[in-house]
Amino acid sequence: MNILTMLWRNLWGGSRTMLFPARPKVSQGYRGLVRFDPELCTGCAICRFRCTARAIEFRAGKGDFVWSYDPGHCTFCGRCVEGCKAHALSQDAECPPIYLNIGDLKNSYTVARKAPAPKPAAPAPPAAASPTTDPAPGGAQ
Repeated sequence: MNILTMLWRNLWGGSRTMLFPARPKVSQGYRGLVRFDPELCTGCAICRFRCTARAIEFRAGKGDFVWSYDPGHCTFCGRCVEGCKAHALSQDAECPPIYLNIGDLKNSYTVARKAPAPKPAAPAPPAAASPTTDPAPGGAQ
């Protein structure tokens, strides 16, 4: 293709990109912002260890913990959501909102630690037979 022909098409062919506020429609299975439900969180911090982008911060205290998420660092891979056994994390299916300053979308939650669930009582061991009622070996008493 001739370079002049290509320049002519680019200059007079019109815009091929969307203007700023417009957004393309998202496809099926799109992974957007991570959402946190503090009621379901157990404070295990597995999400923090699975986040390779370091978008999730977790600081533990004596009676509570602080969970923070910064979408500006997130790669939206979904590893944190997949690793959450308590299902406290989910991902939006739409594009994140537009933000102009770093940290505008950062969320932080302070959550009280839940008491661990009580362990079920172990069943009582069967009563052992007393030595006086056992027959002697060989049938002699």
